[in-house]
Amino acid sequence: MRKPPTPLEATQFLQLAAVDFSGIYAVHLAAKDERLKMTRLAMSLLSAPFAATIALASTKVVNPADLTRWDTVPWYLYALVAAFGLLAVLPFLRLIEAVNAHARTARALNNFRLLYVTRLKDEFDWSPNLPVDPRFPETYAPLAWPGINVMMLSIVNSAYLTVGVTGLSKGELNVPLLLISIMLVALVHYSVYYVRCNVTRRRRLPHNPYNFPNVET
Repeated sequence: MRKPPTPLEATQFLQLAAVDFSGIYAVHLAAKDERLKMTRLAMSLLSAPFAATIALASTKVVNPADLTRWDTVPWYLYALVAAFGLLAVLPFLRLIEAVNAHARTARALNNFRLLYVTRLKDEFDWSPNLPVDPRFPETYAPLAWPGINVMMLSIVNSAYLTVGVTGLSKGELNVPLLLISIMLVALVHYSVYYVRCNVTRRRRLPHNPYNFPNVET
């Protein structure tokens, strides 16, 4: 026979609220720190070809006049652009995983909030100003700042990869074709972002030995 629920004391209420607030605050701080680190890493990688070009031009290894035309740029500069564009895919993928991980943690805190909000509502006539919907926040949110950050990085990566590979192929510059190629590569990046965000939401459920009801979608 189940025991009737015991009333919550003021100290227990304060403990729940403190754990809840500190938990969601730590999640947002960790998410911001992770995105900042990956953005810095991406910017460092993407600025490397420019730094190398300036160094080569200042030491007279490359004639600055050769950099003004598509067909006179040395092949190794195109190789640098392509290589660092490929390396910048790593922070792009890490940004996606960071957004997913922090969104899952925030949803878990929403589940934790659901465990006590009904009791507090009945006993204290209190409701939180934090979300209790276990579907919030969504991992796939391209118009949120994390999503915008990921998409902008994907466009820059696509430009680097396309320009580098096109320059190495020694083909003539065709601006419309180059822009279309950048868009296609950006669509590949976007598909990776879309698949990872949605597949992550449909992951296998964790072990539940106490048979708690699952409220996360």
